[in-house]
Amino acid sequence: MSDFARQREALADVVAIPVTPFTENDRFDQESYRVLLRRLLTSGVQALTPNGNTSEFYSLTAEERQIEVVLTVAEVAEAGSGAQILVGVGQDVGTAVSASLEARAAGAQMVMVHQPVHPYVSQEGWLAYHRAIADAVPEVGVVPYVRNPAIEGATIARLGADCPNVIGVKYAVPDPVRFASVARDAGLERFVWVAGLAELSAPSYFASGATGFTSGLVNVAPAVSLAMRDALRAGDYRAAMRVWELIRPFEELRARDQSANNVTVVKEALAALDLCRRDVRPPSSVLAPEDRADVAAMVEGWELP
Repeated sequence: MSDFARQREALADVVAIPVTPFTENDRFDQESYRVLLRRLLTSGVQALTPNGNTSEFYSLTAEERQIEVVLTVAEVAEAGSGAQILVGVGQDVGTAVSASLEARAAGAQMVMVHQPVHPYVSQEGWLAYHRAIADAVPEVGVVPYVRNPAIEGATIARLGADCPNVIGVKYAVPDPVRFASVARDAGLERFVWVAGLAELSAPSYFASGATGFTSGLVNVAPAVSLAMRDALRAGDYRAAMRVWELIRPFEELRARDQSANNVTVVKEALAALDLCRRDVRPPSSVLAPEDRADVAAMVEGWELP
């Protein structure tokens, strides 16, 4: 199996976004991070995304982001799991290229390109941005992260034609109809399509062609995320929706106020399990005290249907 074939296989799975734990004095808690990684790897997770949005990418320093990659590579090697590492990169082109080169040097197999945060994004500009990154690391799998509904399938198809190492797309536009159209216009089989809105979007996006989905919840309950994956692979949508119903309150709390609690709720659940502190960095904030007991009760009550 070629390197890209193994990478594509890992993308067509639960793509875990590890959280970044912090100490009481707001330092990257490296030991807690390694514990969380070991837990994911032991559960059988095959794709890890250090420096994802649930990792608080934009609040981390360049040094912290690099350390996170190095630690992830080391833990995967020690576990001998064969899990693939998809490193989040972004910001200006030079920074994204440098981070991609560092990821390759550290031993990561793929990079996920965060959606450009510039307010003025054209089709040609989006294409040029991603092409510059992909061209810099031709032996590394590249996965654009698409949150902008204006990005057209034809533009993604052009990127794939120009850059063979662009092997997947993390699609996070909350519109299953738009996703189905874009995926077919870009090439349903050319790319691995990853549902980028986590478990609640996975059944509808899977039905339209996504074969993987991202997850922050997997940090808390790996077996729950893997159960949804297994149900979808078996075409058992009834079983998948039972998992969906189980986790719906948790995911809806994460999505409240335009996803203000996305990271906060995951870390609150991990704190309830004594796996890391609840601390997050601005622009996120810790969960209100009145919601903390609800999160702890959700986690305690989770049983696979």
